[in-house]
Amino acid sequence: MFVYCIFNLNIMIQNNYLLVPVTLVKRAVLGAIIGLAIILFFVLSADRPHPEWGQLWMIRPLLVVPLAGAGGGFISYLTDTLGEQGGWKKAGAIALSVIVFVIALWLGIVLGLAGTMWN
Repeated sequence: MFVYCIFNLNIMIQNNYLLVPVTLVKRAVLGAIIGLAIILFFVLSADRPHPEWGQLWMIRPLLVVPLAGAGGGFISYLTDTLGEQGGWKKAGAIALSVIVFVIALWLGIVLGLAGTMWN
């Protein structure tokens, strides 16, 4: 079944028929990479974590924050349609996109680090 799905995906890409726009995937992946880079800075800066956090305390932040970044990238893609109209709407769409991305990333960091470094 998996091989069939991959084969179908290749056929869809070759025929320029995609179910998900490529720019959406690019923005989501870019948001996830930004989130991962930020959370890696925090996680790797913990020299001696508290014993009550457990051995695998860094799994949750490393999963939640990139997902929040991908969600911020998705919202950035959605607000991009406003920017196509030009003028002040484009500037407003870019500002809204940046604000929503920063808020999504901040919420992901708070959720990921709750109970460990965010205490």
